[in-house]
Amino acid sequence: MPECDNPLWPCAMTGAAAALAGFEGMSVVIHGSSGCYYYPTTLLHAPLHGTFILENEVIFGSEDRLREVIEELDGTGNRIAVITTCVPAILGEDTPSLLAEHDVLLVDSPGFSGDAESGYARALKILEPAVDRSAEGVNIDGICLLDPFFSGNLQEIRRLLGLASVPVATVFCRDAFSKTRTAASCTIGTNGDFLSGVGKYIGGTLGFDRLKATFERLGDVVEGSDIDPVMRELSQQEEEVSRVCDKFLRRFDPPSVVVFAGASYAEFAARTLEHYLDADIRFLGLRNTGGLSRYPSSLVTGLGQVKTMIELHDPDIVLGSSFERSVSGSRAFYGITPPLRGAVRLAPAPVAGINGTLFFVEQVLNTCMDHLRPTI
Repeated sequence: MPECDNPLWPCAMTGAAAALAGFEGMSVVIHGSSGCYYYPTTLLHAPLHGTFILENEVIFGSEDRLREVIEELDGTGNRIAVITTCVPAILGEDTPSLLAEHDVLLVDSPGFSGDAESGYARALKILEPAVDRSAEGVNIDGICLLDPFFSGNLQEIRRLLGLASVPVATVFCRDAFSKTRTAASCTIGTNGDFLSGVGKYIGGTLGFDRLKATFERLGDVVEGSDIDPVMRELSQQEEEVSRVCDKFLRRFDPPSVVVFAGASYAEFAARTLEHYLDADIRFLGLRNTGGLSRYPSSLVTGLGQVKTMIELHDPDIVLGSSFERSVSGSRAFYGITPPLRGAVRLAPAPVAGINGTLFFVEQVLNTCMDHLRPTI
């Protein structure tokens, strides 16, 4: 069995499940062991199906078990998608021949084939999303069930597009399956680690600066749009963020920060905290490979590396997941990337859009004030 290259970050199988399970009218089958089923189920909080193959099926073949699960789902009216995991992939089972008997999508995305982003992209490619030139408005992408903030992001960007009189076309990946074939020609993003590649990408929505640039472009390309209400709110709320952060800095020194997250969220957190809090961004520990960053950064794939980097840079606050929290000691901590265990999450908190920056800065300030000593 190949080693897990990045135990801190979900594998390609989980990424594929995150993409497919976000669409209504889709039944997603995890073809593998119980562990390969329960991991994405608990992380994504989405209804999935599993074949739960056992030892004897590993030896004698799991085709009968897969056929049984598919036949059970045939009468639901949903499109069925099967995601292969490591065991059937290594055994070399002829799954495509079996599925040829049924109208089933096959996503060959075993865990060892890459990380969550590669599995997500592979699943989207299998769906063959298409642009309908007559579709109004814009698509929203980056809405991934793996992201703890996906529902808040979607709610916030829908709100802002509504203020700008811009219709929402297709949401990747949180929409009806049928809408994958009627996407609009333009797309805006909420999380750059999970781009759909559908339509012309207008820009992202993480941080006031990028949100402003994206909506300015939307105003140019979407007929009938009115971005003025968004720009007014953005200007007012940015002034409020600056005021509150200045008040914080009159009592406390600028915090030193280490961030562990996907490249898109890590860059957003660093830019925001540096700009408004004059934070000392000491290190970005990336879960995936992103673009070039002006901050010290590298791919971090193990808990040992996480602990070493935290001890080396000795920050006031650590941003990351439950993994980072477990080795942060008494330092201030805020969760920005999965998994986030041991906390109740009910409200749809965003990271994207205007409210996303407000919520992020609010949480960091409150966390810091609980741990830092005031400047004398």
